[in-house]
Amino acid sequence: MAMKIRLARGGTKKRPFYRIVAADSRMPRDGRFIEKLGTYNPLLPKDSAERVKMSLERIKYWMDQGAKPTDRVSRFLEAAGVLDRKERSNPKKARPRKKAQERAEAAAASEANDAAASQDAQREDVKADETPEANAEEAATQDSEDSTQAGPEDTQSAANAESEDAPDTASTDTASPETEAPEEPKAG
Repeated sequence: MAMKIRLARGGTKKRPFYRIVAADSRMPRDGRFIEKLGTYNPLLPKDSAERVKMSLERIKYWMDQGAKPTDRVSRFLEAAGVLDRKERSNPKKARPRKKAQERAEAAAASEANDAAASQDAQREDVKADETPEANAEEAATQDSEDSTQAGPEDTQSAANAESEDAPDTASTDTASPETEAPEEPKAG
């Protein structure tokens, strides 16, 4: 008869509670068992002493009789110091699934685009920092060209021409004061 030390589920829906039992491996999970060896309550905090309770002497007895602990029970026994820690290797467990890999690739691509854009912006800032000297030189040359093209006499004659074209409103107002009717005070 092949013996197992395993968990048998109890409790209600969404409120699990397990018994650690020694049972024949051919029996159902929650079925007939030979001896109850402890309890496991996953709803309690991990640092609670009540989370896992085991009768270590009886577990050692059944292991001497040839009973094999399941993976979860062997983890409990390793934590209690009864068994030596096994090396477990599941290299695929840590690898992300297909959609997570696609999201990671998309995030890496967007980061690369952002980095390239920030480098371009930095290059433009450097060019902008260098160009004010050139812009100042260009502005100075344009000012000197403008001043050679239109001298101060030209600007004064242009202002006088504009004033001659405009009708002289001040002279007409002062010339005929009789034509204006004084405003009558309104009663009121």
